[in-house]
Amino acid sequence: MQTMKENLILKFSNHSANIAVLGLGYVGLPLAVVFAEAGFNVMGIDPDQRKVDTVMRGESHIQDVPANQVKRLVTQGKLSATTNFAELQNADAVSICVPTPLRKTGDPDLSYILNATAELAKYMHPGMVVVLESTTYPGTTREILLPQLGEETGLKVGENFFLAFSPERVDPGRKDWTTLNTPKVMGGITRACGETATTWYKQALQTVVTVSSAEVAEMAKLLENTFRMINIGMVNEMALMCDRLGVDVWEVIDAAATKPFGFMKFTPGPGLGGHCIPIDPLYLSWKLRALNYTARFIELASEINTGMPRYVVSKVQDALNEAGKPLKGSQILILGVAYKPDIDDLRESPALDVMGLMEKKGAKVSYHDPYIPHVAHDGAERHSVTELIPAVSQADCVVIITNHSSFDYAEIVEAAKLVVDTRNALGVDRHTNPKIVSL
Repeated sequence: MQTMKENLILKFSNHSANIAVLGLGYVGLPLAVVFAEAGFNVMGIDPDQRKVDTVMRGESHIQDVPANQVKRLVTQGKLSATTNFAELQNADAVSICVPTPLRKTGDPDLSYILNATAELAKYMHPGMVVVLESTTYPGTTREILLPQLGEETGLKVGENFFLAFSPERVDPGRKDWTTLNTPKVMGGITRACGETATTWYKQALQTVVTVSSAEVAEMAKLLENTFRMINIGMVNEMALMCDRLGVDVWEVIDAAATKPFGFMKFTPGPGLGGHCIPIDPLYLSWKLRALNYTARFIELASEINTGMPRYVVSKVQDALNEAGKPLKGSQILILGVAYKPDIDDLRESPALDVMGLMEKKGAKVSYHDPYIPHVAHDGAERHSVTELIPAVSQADCVVIITNHSSFDYAEIVEAAKLVVDTRNALGVDRHTNPKIVSL
């Protein structure tokens, strides 16, 4: 007689397992599409009716997922979407891909995980495997999901249901590394959990790396993003120091990057943005505070990085002062509000803080971003200016926050009175053009 594990592995091997993905955002929809492309029947479940309707129309609300791919998979019956969590009763395998933001106090907001787990628990049945993909602190899978999905449902983990953690590794806008070919780490609550979940993911993803526990997988994700956060914080502080010393930080970085070993290039900027780097390390810091340990590198890097928008405002204020103008009353045009180039993702973008700080000082702020036509933030709604060059020529200062490749920088500099470049988008022109002030 087959065990639950053996039965699931057989279903994964012949692609007869029914897959459910909770959350159809930047992580969930690409994952659902990859599973559907591998031949599984995939049901995406999301409480947002607009996302569900978009998928069912064969459209895509995620830049990295082509609409024609969604349409083909929906037409083939391999991909569908619903707001009805009761569909989970038909699922053999479930991936949880919901947001994990921070509260304004800096504490983790696990409400999305808690709500998704509570809904899933209603429909748990023997012979299910559940994988949490949402980034969180070490221990979440065991401490929060396991009691609700196992103890409270009467199921025994590692025997008649299987639970694991596999951190998402999504970098929006990339073409070289995607959900399909980016290696996935998988850590189970038990060895059987890890093996079962790994077998599932290996049917669709090119590389799955199994580790000994869910906690190792959770911690690995936080190490990846903490590494980046701390190095960005270090190079941002280098920019502050170089400014005091009157040294060009961009030239310093380029010089250091010529070393073929022992150095990895990071660049400064107006602050951290995105769904991972500004948030994930603080999950670890929060967890360790409960253990009476201060994550000093994380706290210091966070302090430096969160101070960069205010530093950018000070650079703009100083540049305007040199031109004989106050920041108050000046027309400021922000170029790019997405958190990184060539994407439509606004999450945690430092542009939001820069605009807010400038407005508090009395500046008249507008923005242009070809990827983000409107911004709703802190109760205010802004719209991207439609005619870029006329807006540039009318502005007292243009501030490059996001260096989109579609911008014609030569034309922008020609039309501008003053440009503050926080991304080195203008390159060596910063040395020769008096209009340009770099970070």
